[in-house]
Amino acid sequence: MALSGADDGMRSRWCGASLSKGDSEGWGMNEQTEREDAARADAVPGSVCHWPGWLAAPDADALLHDLQRSVPWEVHRIRMFGRWVDSPRLSCWIGDPQAHYRYSGADFVPHPWPAVLQAVRARLHDSCAARFNSVLANRYRDGRDSMGWHSDDEPELGTQPLIASLSLGAARRFLLRRRDDRAQVTEFVLGHGDLLVMAGDTQRHYQHALPKTARPMGERINLTFRWIAAPTAAPRRAGR
Repeated sequence: MALSGADDGMRSRWCGASLSKGDSEGWGMNEQTEREDAARADAVPGSVCHWPGWLAAPDADALLHDLQRSVPWEVHRIRMFGRWVDSPRLSCWIGDPQAHYRYSGADFVPHPWPAVLQAVRARLHDSCAARFNSVLANRYRDGRDSMGWHSDDEPELGTQPLIASLSLGAARRFLLRRRDDRAQVTEFVLGHGDLLVMAGDTQRHYQHALPKTARPMGERINLTFRWIAAPTAAPRRAGR
């Protein structure tokens, strides 16, 4: 699968202060937009970058439809407030055979890579100058499906993980807040084919969430690519 989209050599429209802020040339940005982006760079000093249209619309359409049909979607059972509950979305943990992952009290053994995601992984390697051996696929069926506040800070991700998050389908709000000041929230709207990259100390200083919405909302699939540094002990398929 040949993929096309925003020029990988072009800076993203907005980056956190620890990355270079995007050059406005070629993006049609006006002075007000530049001021808003500068304010967001001050608000989120971690390494966060947003590439609108990283994946071109025809490729994003094809990938969305392929994943809807080919991925073995399931409801993950996670531990919250001392009890096991169904997560409010469909999910699938995919990766290399050794990429076992533990989060929310459950151990996950990876499903094999679909061929279509191998092409995405290769392009992300070029765009981010980083390796990825796993991806968490989440399927939000409508606005009632969501992701609560959390950080991707599990030990097997390392101290400064790089998380590359590709959005497909309906645009949804994505929120970041400081762990030491929860009133300080920064919002992104992630659309079809958009890429959001979180790196550096972002997971140590911030939490992120995808909130519910009462508005009529189409389906969205999100792919968060990552590197698992070491397998967890005694992994097993999630589910209670």
